[in-house]
Amino acid sequence: MSKNCSCPDNPRLGKVGGQAVMEGVMMKSGDKYSVAVLQEDKSITVVDGVHSSIRKKHKILGIPVLRGIVNFIETMILSYKTLSVSADAFMGDIEEEETKLEKWMKEHLGAKLMDIVMTIAMVLGLVLGLGLFIWLPDLVLDFIEWIGKFSFGVLRALFSGVIKIGIFVLYIFLVSRMSYIRRTFEFHGAEHKSIACFEAGEELTPENARKYSRFHPRCGTSFIFVMMLLGILVFTLVFMIPGANSTWYIRLPLRVLLLPFIVGVGYEYIMFAGKHDNAFTRLFSAPGLWMQRLTTHEPDDEQLKVAITALKCAMPETFDRAEIDAELEALKSKKEEPTEENTEDDQK
Repeated sequence: MSKNCSCPDNPRLGKVGGQAVMEGVMMKSGDKYSVAVLQEDKSITVVDGVHSSIRKKHKILGIPVLRGIVNFIETMILSYKTLSVSADAFMGDIEEEETKLEKWMKEHLGAKLMDIVMTIAMVLGLVLGLGLFIWLPDLVLDFIEWIGKFSFGVLRALFSGVIKIGIFVLYIFLVSRMSYIRRTFEFHGAEHKSIACFEAGEELTPENARKYSRFHPRCGTSFIFVMMLLGILVFTLVFMIPGANSTWYIRLPLRVLLLPFIVGVGYEYIMFAGKHDNAFTRLFSAPGLWMQRLTTHEPDDEQLKVAITALKCAMPETFDRAEIDAELEALKSKKEEPTEENTEDDQK
């Protein structure tokens, strides 16, 4: 059983969340977020920022289900932003001369080439995701129906969901074989362990965080699985409506239109599961927690230190930022100290 505290009255639950980024971890608490990045010399660079939710300006966006849709969009925006921040922080010391194309784009478009490329990549990724998880399963089932001369009927939603889960698991399994993705998954594990340690009320140290589970019920992996399971339930009910399951050009728009609703309900469940530990939440959280065996790996002490640093910096009202900065500066100075061997080489 996980050591994560799941008591509803625990004031620390839900106070902080995060994600793994390039060679680091982003943590967010309230409007504040901090990105901590591990440098090649093992020092840690921290970049702070503010990301206020539009729900604070428009109270109606804070109602159940709708707030989940808003949160999903804002999370995607923040994820893209912090990934760029971590890349800049990690590669900050590498200065390359701008190409003519970059200069032209910067002058005429007001953006760097990398920003444009990443935006295009994000759009293409979204289109690819919709194709894989919405269009492809339907195409496969249509082909099977055409070959077998029969109809799945209301069971189409079940089989479509199974195909989606299969595609998702296979994709995660394949990308996890890549060394740099595996390292990102290690930072993902460090993020979960650090949050669990904080929620349990223990002192935030790599030694303490290491004791906790790398699996967390509020993880994005669990959220995706919850949406898939909800999708099976929702579309099974929808396909019972006469004509709703007749052709692909009716099914496809229905899936797209109902996706925000599924996202909103999925968000409500994830938030509930993160604060309650009972038979119901354990049952429906189990598939997502199992998938985290692929999307998280055991981190080392340096990665835990990075996650802890990000968490502390994101909560300046709880942790002394001056003390954290002093520790980071001491760590950086220690790494910059010349070794005895290097001193002898310089003398030669």
